[in-house]
Amino acid sequence: MTSITAAKIKKGTTVLLRADFNVPIVKNKVVGPFRIVKTLPTINYLLKKGAKVILISHAGDDGSQTLEPVYQVLKKYIPVTFVPAVFGVTVEKALAEMKPGTAVLLENLRSEPGEKKNDPKFAKALASYADIYVNDAFPVSHRAHASLVGVPKYLPHYAGFQMEQEVKHLAMAHNPKHPFLFILGGNKFSTKMPLIKKFAKSADHFFIGGALLNDLLLAKGYEIGKSVCEAGYDVTAVLKNKKLLLPIDLVVKQGEKIRICAPYEVKHSESIMDVGPETIKYVLSVASVAKFVLWNGPVGYYDLPYTPGTKNLVKGLSKIKGDVLIGGGDTVAVVSQLKLEKKFKFVSTGGGATLDFLVAGTLPGIQALK
Repeated sequence: MTSITAAKIKKGTTVLLRADFNVPIVKNKVVGPFRIVKTLPTINYLLKKGAKVILISHAGDDGSQTLEPVYQVLKKYIPVTFVPAVFGVTVEKALAEMKPGTAVLLENLRSEPGEKKNDPKFAKALASYADIYVNDAFPVSHRAHASLVGVPKYLPHYAGFQMEQEVKHLAMAHNPKHPFLFILGGNKFSTKMPLIKKFAKSADHFFIGGALLNDLLLAKGYEIGKSVCEAGYDVTAVLKNKKLLLPIDLVVKQGEKIRICAPYEVKHSESIMDVGPETIKYVLSVASVAKFVLWNGPVGYYDLPYTPGTKNLVKGLSKIKGDVLIGGGDTVAVVSQLKLEKKFKFVSTGGGATLDFLVAGTLPGIQALK
């Protein structure tokens, strides 16, 4: 993977920059610009070189979401225009009129079927727009889509600054400092088990929260009531691991009634909503002596007044001396909401890509740059 700094960029060089602007959009307004902001160093580097920068990205899964709200954010930072198409006369006209040191944002790539199908013709058509290609879209580089693995076949290709930072920092987890604490939240053991198997071996301690915890409690013989779980998945090996930290208390809900109880006190009519305050204190006490902490996924519902577990864990981890790496879309959303990004060693922009990289050490989009 070659850095963008090695690219021969001069005034007028046209650069096709694959970014990930798949950000939360509510009522046609971006409500979480984290990924946009993280791409700005790469964009500004190219603009200062005098490049003509063509920004391409996707939004949503089905291609129906427009990138116009992203444009409204971008224009606050850089000289950019928006073209609501990927191909056609309007695109050709906009690109022909581009001046060095300016950018154009094209419409949602997934509005074209060739993107997800990795159609060679689609990739070649995108490549025809530019002199070089740059991938700064780590969060989607686990997908073998045309703009990620097809286009690099037709152009000199480089990694953007955020891509480099992601690879550099997440690779720390493959050879971590010790003591090493691994924290995992979210749901579906079937998708998280490769990560658990990998880091349950290398970590000195690990804690599992979120809906994943419900599966562990159920397998332990505890009542979990109406809680979300993936019943039937074998988690015996995880429970037997002596490095596993189990919760001290939980936040449970029945109707409008909220209470804190021990894991073995959950009633059939209740739902587990979060880990309790004593559990957070316990995890933070282990983290306080760790030299490396890797955390992916919220430890419970994080957007309700009575479920502060994830927020309190973010606040607590922001104060420890060890290196803390945080990944996962929902976890990052909490970090951004609390404005604590700068308090951590690294906050990944990825969700599924972060998980895949932590397990495999590479991604299709990264391989395409080699």
